[in-house]
Amino acid sequence: MPVDRKSPIRGVKDIKTHAGKIDHASQPYMAYMRISILEMEKARKNKEKLAAQTRIEAIDHRLMEIEREKADIQRILGDKKDDQGDQKNGCASENTSGFKIEY
Repeated sequence: MPVDRKSPIRGVKDIKTHAGKIDHASQPYMAYMRISILEMEKARKNKEKLAAQTRIEAIDHRLMEIEREKADIQRILGDKKDDQGDQKNGCASENTSGFKIEY
């Protein structure tokens, strides 16, 4: 005798589970793991920042040394600019061909 069913037969795919629905932040160990990962990233970024600041300070120090050395050389030459000869003649330098090396 056949059985008349009003609802279809349910299979494994119809079983409801909580898989994939768990909020990882609600699980304490997952939340603490995420916090520890963020703290490690923060420590790495602070280390990178300190290294970059050290490089910037070294560059600034070298730029000050360059300016100091340039000022010393100009003081030794006796003037800030070495174009006094051009000013006496009243004309600009006519040598526009650039630097030449003769062998």
